[in-house]
Amino acid sequence: MGLPTIFIRTTGCNLRCAYCDTTYAYHQGTEMTREDIVHFINKWTCKRVCITGGEPILQEGLESLLDLLSKNKYDVSLETNGSLDVSPFVSLGNLLISLDIKCPSSGMHEKMRFGNICCLRPIDQLKFVISDKKDFIYALSIISQYRPRCPIIMQSSTENFQDLAGWVLKSNQDIRFGIQLHKLIWGDKKSV
Repeated sequence: MGLPTIFIRTTGCNLRCAYCDTTYAYHQGTEMTREDIVHFINKWTCKRVCITGGEPILQEGLESLLDLLSKNKYDVSLETNGSLDVSPFVSLGNLLISLDIKCPSSGMHEKMRFGNICCLRPIDQLKFVISDKKDFIYALSIISQYRPRCPIIMQSSTENFQDLAGWVLKSNQDIRFGIQLHKLIWGDKKSV
């Protein structure tokens, strides 16, 4: 958070989280070749890219896009919703996997592929979006059961992030508290 990053948002998602703030990504978008994408993002000097969605793993040609971005010296993070197999991507160089495990308030927590947590490397990250205390307790139980080797991030799905900050502090766990900084700066605008 806080580092300049270019977001590549893919179209299509296999989940329908109750709090989704990018429902436009279910269907809207512009079809582009991997070369078109790299050409488009080359207009910025930033070399940090986040591929997100929708759900990027649903995209045909994702591995070839990741390869082209790597060849063009981009540091890439892949944000995935936790429901699909990430194992094909863990061996790719210059790639950080940000795995989101859905909590009960999302309505999608039963669709998670928990074996993905075991695939994560120390350079990756495990994220939980938290709406309430029930979600927080659920996330702690997943952390306890799977003991991830990577950093853990908890982010509030509501504007009441003070509660989550307090729960994280009281938990005495090594958890990074996160917010969607771009929304605090620019609001709910696309393409900023």
